[in-house]
Formats: sequence, structure tokens, C-alpha cells
Amino acid sequence: MPGGSIYVQQDPKFTGSSPQWYYEKFWREDTKNRRRNRAIKAAVGFAAGLALAIRFDLPFPALYALGLAGIVAGADWYWYWAQFRATAVWRGRRRGEAITGKTLRRALTKQGYRVLDGRAIRGQASIDHLVIGPGGVWIIDNESWSPDTEIASYGGRLFFGEKFGTKVANGLVETGNAFAELLTKETGIPVTITPMIAVHCGMMPRGGLLTAEGLTLLKPHLAPRMIRASSSAALSTTQVELLARIAARELHRM
Repeated sequence: MPGGSIYVQQDPKFTGSSPQWYYEKFWREDTKNRRRNRAIKAAVGFAAGLALAIRFDLPFPALYALGLAGIVAGADWYWYWAQFRATAVWRGRRRGEAITGKTLRRALTKQGYRVLDGRAIRGQASIDHLVIGPGGVWIIDNESWSPDTEIASYGGRLFFGEKFGTKVANGLVETGNAFAELLTKETGIPVTITPMIAVHCGMMPRGGLLTAEGLTLLKPHLAPRMIRASSSAALSTTQVELLARIAARELHRM
């Protein structure tokens, strides 16, 4: 992965000096506030349900009120849980490559695509996933930024918060070119590789998709859809199998 892997568990990430540690600490400390606010919301839901039941002369109005209160409390709990779970890769509690790899296989294998995980050119660049199929070839890396990091494009340039993303983009584009050159040389099939980053945490634009500086960044669940929608290449089943076989042989498994 260009710039190193986010999955190497460095000590500071699991100590009191890291943003991840503070995030989890503040989350736990805020539990009482979330529960109190949830109870208030549920009470409002109860009152609304009771008023509606009386307004429409429904039988057993208390049951409708309790039901609406339960729905409100459940929705509130799920919203906060989903927000916390979305940071799991950034916090080091889940592995992004495992999530993306599973997503790719479920959605693409039956469509004639081959997914190879953890591949590298010996002594050079490495990537998390190599996807080969009827629509072309892709490399996909997994990345995760802090929840408040805005990922955006301004004037065609990529930004992660206030930092330029050119180094990240160039690194993955160069990796794609190196992989394409190797596959073309070994198979005789002209190969162009599209680089992607599956973003597991960070503030993405509406729709969860961004393209800048030759790189596509997207939420992991969108990757199969983007790949299936591509028509940049028309590879036959024989070509797909040949490329996958050569990639498995020539590219070092990490």
C-alpha cells in the first residue's frame, strides 16, 4: 500500500496518546447522555403515539403509544451504533481488506470476475485487491481516516482535510501502471488498470464517491457496482482466466 499499511498495529494507536483511544474513551463517557436523550425521545414518541391513537379513536391507545416509543428508541440506538461501527476500521477493531474482499467476491464472482487479495510486485508496490473480469482490471486499496476528515476535490486536486492527496493518488496510480505493465508483458494482452481506494472512515461527498487525480475513492459497498458498470475493456473468458493465472503466478502474495 502506498505510504504504508493502516493495518500495521503501531503501539501509539492503542495507547492514551492516540486519537482512536480518545474517541473510544469519549464514546464510553457519553453513554449516560445518550441513554438520557434516548429516554426523552422515547417519551415524546409515547406522547405522540397516545395522541394519535386518541385522535383516530384506536383501541388500546397505550399499546400504540408504547409501540411508537419503542420504535423511536430503537431507531435512536441504531443510529448511534451505526456511527460508532463506521469507525471500526479506523480504530483498528476490524480489517478493511477483509470487509472489501468479502464484498467483492459476493457481488462479482458469479459475474465472471476474479478477485486476488494481497498482491505485490516483488520488492516494489503492493495492493489489497486485484480484480480481473469482463469489464477490465482494477486494483483496490483500503484506507481509513478519522471521522472528521473531509475527503474532497477542489480544482481537480484531491484533499484529505487540509492536506493534499496527490502523494496518495500518484502512489496508487503508479502501482496500477506497474501491475498493468507486468501483466501486459507476460500475457500479450494490452492491460489498463483502474485504481480505487475503498474508504472505510472519513467524510465522503454525498453519494460516497469521488474521482480526482486519476484515482477513484468510494465506500466499499459501491466498488462492485462501479466495476460492473465499467465498459473500458472487453475481455473474453479466456483472457480473464489467463490474466488471473499469470497474476497469481507472477505477483507475490503478501
